[in-house]
Amino acid sequence: MQLADTSNVAKSMDIKSGTATGGLSNFAARPFIFRGVQCNSMEGLLQSLKFKEPDMQKHVCTLVGIKAKRTGANKPWHRLQILWWQGIPIKRESQEYQDLLDEAYNALFTQNTKARAALLATGDAVLKHSIGKRKTNETVLTQQEFCSRLMSIRTKLKTEEFISL
Repeated sequence: MQLADTSNVAKSMDIKSGTATGGLSNFAARPFIFRGVQCNSMEGLLQSLKFKEPDMQKHVCTLVGIKAKRTGANKPWHRLQILWWQGIPIKRESQEYQDLLDEAYNALFTQNTKARAALLATGDAVLKHSIGKRKTNETVLTQQEFCSRLMSIRTKLKTEEFISL
């Protein structure tokens, strides 16, 4: 019996909070600055997008983990599918929103060495996020939006194409 060569098959890795790879979770305390605003975690930034008021948004950006998640949990953004950055409305399904997410993740991995190291430590694994949602109208960041961004940034980091914004 001959065994199949699996040396080139990428393993998958779940990056949810509370696992060995939880350092890549949006809940992780990974400080960075986004458009002049101090963010203490990606979850804080993502939840802040549900708030129209810039001062409240800045506060939510300082939160980490479940505290950030709970702060934005009941904000009624779903009905209109509008999110906010510094008082400016952004449609959830827009390219502008996708560009904002790209800029935010680039800022995180450019500025935070622990986040960068955690991402590079995943090697060539296919990243998954088993607790995330799949539909854009239900969440500010789908599983696919999250994992594909991380894998894209990881590829750029490995090829030294990652440019500080």
